[in-house]
Amino acid sequence: MRIALRTVAALLFAGVFICACPLVPLVLLRAPEAPARAQAPSAGDRLARDILKELIEINTTDSSGSTTQAAEAMAARLRDAGFPAEDVEVLGPNPRKGNLVARLRGTGARRPILLLAHSDVVEARREDWSVDPFVLLEKDGYLYGRGTTDMKDQAASWIANVILYRQEGFKPNRDLIVALTADEETGDSNGVQWLLAIHRDLIDAEYAFNEGGGGLIENGRYLQNNVQAAEKVYLSFRLEVKNAGGHSSVPPRDNAIYHLARGLARLADFDFPVRLNEVTRAFFERTARIETGQMAADMRALLAASPDAAAIARLSRSPYYNALMRTTCVPTRLDGGHADNALPQTAGALVNCRLLPDESPVFVQQTLVRVLGDDQISVTPLNKPNQGPPSPLKPDVIGALEQVTESMWPGVPVIPVMGTGATDGRELRKAGIPCYGTSGLFEDVDDNRAHGRDERVGIKQFYEEREYLYRLIKTLASGPRS
Repeated sequence: MRIALRTVAALLFAGVFICACPLVPLVLLRAPEAPARAQAPSAGDRLARDILKELIEINTTDSSGSTTQAAEAMAARLRDAGFPAEDVEVLGPNPRKGNLVARLRGTGARRPILLLAHSDVVEARREDWSVDPFVLLEKDGYLYGRGTTDMKDQAASWIANVILYRQEGFKPNRDLIVALTADEETGDSNGVQWLLAIHRDLIDAEYAFNEGGGGLIENGRYLQNNVQAAEKVYLSFRLEVKNAGGHSSVPPRDNAIYHLARGLARLADFDFPVRLNEVTRAFFERTARIETGQMAADMRALLAASPDAAAIARLSRSPYYNALMRTTCVPTRLDGGHADNALPQTAGALVNCRLLPDESPVFVQQTLVRVLGDDQISVTPLNKPNQGPPSPLKPDVIGALEQVTESMWPGVPVIPVMGTGATDGRELRKAGIPCYGTSGLFEDVDDNRAHGRDERVGIKQFYEEREYLYRLIKTLASGPRS
């Protein structure tokens, strides 16, 4: 699930944000035209496309598919390319939920890099699509199929690239580990969670690359290349008011629904305090450089030692910028009452919070109790938040991202972002493995089809993604040999 790009692409990072609120200005960034790709597909491009076709045409949905089949197919490719059998494993606790872990051995001068992609996809019904979701189809410059952007494209690129490295005789200064995993879309524990718990040694690395970032295109212009280095944390609460009830013909003031409604109204007027971390601070710093006018001034004011309240208020009108600056809590479900002619004995609401990576769950619960301001409203957490720290913006990693981005798309900035949702990167960060979401796949901000009907990837952009990841890993894994 490509959260930072896939669900937020329509929000248009860095000033191209579209909001129903008319007070948010619409600013178009100046960026170079998309570079033309006149040359025919390279051998690496053709290999990646062939692998993508094979992956798309293996059903890996939770209901009826098998990530084990996909893992076995990729394992066979790697063995056929000369990878030793002991360096290619398919394993998992569920017969249909297998994971591939493969290793291209290097000199050992540095700790490994983990190249992660989930191979499972969300459901896709043939009757909902205009094409078969499990047949790779080329049409009008696009490749159609479930998983073409989330995220079998990146899985295909990882597999193609490590095969290319081996064919070229490239000896990296560290092992390169490819892991294609199960259950990212369902949140079940047969994938990364299981590997970390049972086979940590197979995927342990200095850091990892995963989904969660990517590029944005508007009107043919490449705007920016995002790298996701942090994710917010999911935590829901059950709010509930109990009452003796009674006959609706003689209503007292003490009504469970009134108590709940007044509390929720107070919550609607409340904002958690603004707290930036290394990643969100870098996001606003870099975005301010390419913004103009009031928006740029407000971002700079946010970064000041004493942030300007008016600037924060203006930025908060953008739901996306607001979510980057603070923890958020919002009611998403309501229930109450048991009969049309009876006073409610119970009124309840589900409040979903997205915590900053280092926010205390106890603080959030205590804050909700205080803001609701009614001791008749109980506040009960419904899950244990899966917290992991932001990944440090390591100079070698960010420098390599910038170097490769500039070489392929001159003038396009690299922007660190914090995901407002979640990917498997949160599991790695929680386990102490920094993770960076980057793909090099640029997508149109007005055409986000991940998880939806007729999912597709631009052929040109898919080949660029493969090349970007090839150059990025080679840049980071080249150097002195031991």
